[in-house]
Amino acid sequence: MPHPADPRPTLAAPDDDPWLWLEEVEGERALAWVEAQNAATLARLADARFEAERDAVRRVLDRPDKLPFVTRRGGWLYNFWQDAGQPRGVWRRTTLDSYRGAAPDWDVLLDLDALAREEGEDWVWGGATTLPDGHDLALLSLSRGGGDATVLREFSPAERRFVPGGFVLPEAKGGADWVDRDTLLVSSALGEGMATRSGYARTVRLWSRGTDPLAAPVLFECDPGHMGAWGGVDRETPGRLVFTDQIGFYETTVHLGDRAGPRRAIDLPLDAGFRWQRGWLAVRPRGEWSVGGATRAADTLLGIGLDDFLAGSRDFRTLFQPDERRALQGFFWCDGRLVVSVLDELRPVFTVITPGDWASAELQGLPETGVAHLWPLDTEAEESDGSLLAQFEDPVTPPSLLLTDTGLSTPALLRRSSATYDAAGLVVTRHEAVSVDGERIPYVQTGPAGETGEAPVHMTGYGGFRLSRLPTYQGMQGKLWLERGGTTVVASIRGGGEFGTRWHEAGRRERKRLSHDDFAAVAADLVRRGVTRPGRIAAEGGSNGGLLIANMLTRYPERFGALFCTIPLIDMRRYSKLLAGASWIAEYGDPDRPEDWEFLQHLSAYHVAEPGRAYPPILLATTRRDDRVHPGHARKMAAKLQALGYPALFHEPAAGGHGYGKDNAEVAGFAALGAAFLRRAIGWEAD
Repeated sequence: MPHPADPRPTLAAPDDDPWLWLEEVEGERALAWVEAQNAATLARLADARFEAERDAVRRVLDRPDKLPFVTRRGGWLYNFWQDAGQPRGVWRRTTLDSYRGAAPDWDVLLDLDALAREEGEDWVWGGATTLPDGHDLALLSLSRGGGDATVLREFSPAERRFVPGGFVLPEAKGGADWVDRDTLLVSSALGEGMATRSGYARTVRLWSRGTDPLAAPVLFECDPGHMGAWGGVDRETPGRLVFTDQIGFYETTVHLGDRAGPRRAIDLPLDAGFRWQRGWLAVRPRGEWSVGGATRAADTLLGIGLDDFLAGSRDFRTLFQPDERRALQGFFWCDGRLVVSVLDELRPVFTVITPGDWASAELQGLPETGVAHLWPLDTEAEESDGSLLAQFEDPVTPPSLLLTDTGLSTPALLRRSSATYDAAGLVVTRHEAVSVDGERIPYVQTGPAGETGEAPVHMTGYGGFRLSRLPTYQGMQGKLWLERGGTTVVASIRGGGEFGTRWHEAGRRERKRLSHDDFAAVAADLVRRGVTRPGRIAAEGGSNGGLLIANMLTRYPERFGALFCTIPLIDMRRYSKLLAGASWIAEYGDPDRPEDWEFLQHLSAYHVAEPGRAYPPILLATTRRDDRVHPGHARKMAAKLQALGYPALFHEPAAGGHGYGKDNAEVAGFAALGAAFLRRAIGWEAD
């Protein structure tokens, strides 16, 4: 409901913002509004049906036979685990032999629930970095409430306690890397003037044990207007440090140096991605690159000797060339070999390349369909024996974890996750919609066989930052939607990376509208094919996907029956001034530049929303501890829609960070609330 002191229902000009006060995250007036909104939303949706489904989803997330993902440090496999008994989680370890068994023998190193009770803090796990060559010390990242900003504390795994008088870095965005057991390379926004405009670290400092981190000497710094500065250690070359100036989301400059600071910049295009190991360098230019007498297409993968490259040679070997529907997804070194991940018409393909003769071989014995991921088992590259972990799944098949290696051994099944829902009778099919400019947009549909014209459809998409949105196992939606007889759709719209940089570029900046057109085209195709009708389509998206959903509300309201918009960007006039927003200018454009605002204003649903339209019902949800995408986006949009007379709902839990919650109970509640709203709004369930 609108605040009585806010009489203006619309924004008369781009910067005329009557709900600016809702950007005060902890402001008294703003919190009173949030609490009233939460109460109204829960009063409407949180009935016995919601509670039963929330509890069912929580049991799914807490089930004992889900996959425990591991990473190897030294001789131990480490895992962070959450379940009903340890809602905040435990950090634990076991051996590979034990992990292969049905019931691994886990050695618990830290109980985060006990620590939170003991210290009176809302601790959420943020990860661990152990000291190489022994792994007897660790830096633990702990977040208050799930935000990106963390506290770093030194921990002894053997003694299962924090090191007395050890390294402690107060809460800030950033992190640290071990130089040696008494020295850290700190990339942190901690301290006056140490943050960029985006809120990330502006400097890299060398911090010695027992000294004040704020007084640590600065080795490297970037322009305050850049995204951030990061430092790391090249453990293959004694004494070599690596300094990165992240200019924007897709441009970096990398310098090699030592404890005195940077010595030389790596001479590659600012938009190139690259990795090196054991004297070999692999490079993927994001754009077309003329080098060594040849012009290389965007997303070509190139190889060369590192010393030769640093000495001036540009005699690259071409290792992969993209095609229109065949795209490089990623690459990494493992035990001296290059592992390349490709999507070929969305089919996963992995190739292992041996430098020198650059011979390549495709990894065999992996499923031909579904979604696949491959990554090194070992955290530290120099400790790897070539072991790789592979994960495979599809919308109706729970994930399996396999062990293979760069020697192309036949993958061996390590563990398989249990099913979270009954998938009997469900079929998975691939389709393509035609967007406004004729581009074919792939999507995957999961649900009962046969078209009824009345299917209750749950649609999701993302379309940004070159992230591929693929049809993974439907864990929560299987329980909340498919098991009840519904249909789900995952759309691979432009702006993502499914078909490489060209696919991303087609949905970036002034072309971002095309990614939204793509999503609407998929909705229309479902109707054209006789699957459903517009009023039975419920769409959900978060973060950049929240921007997508907000634009479905204002640009394509007639194609949807209900919308669930989570942790979203919506106000594209002020997004670059809020938290990490400035770091996304390369993706969206700069609203302070008139030429960029010319196209951004049409994507700013906060400004576009107007009275008298037939908008579908919408639930906007965010979290108060999201320090990446400001909760003001969702707050202000809900306030404006309500002032315009629309029955928009709003929900904001106090914790959770840039996600659905800090533990499984909160995640389950967030998801179940959204599903309850969507089902009722499309008439699939009585209100």
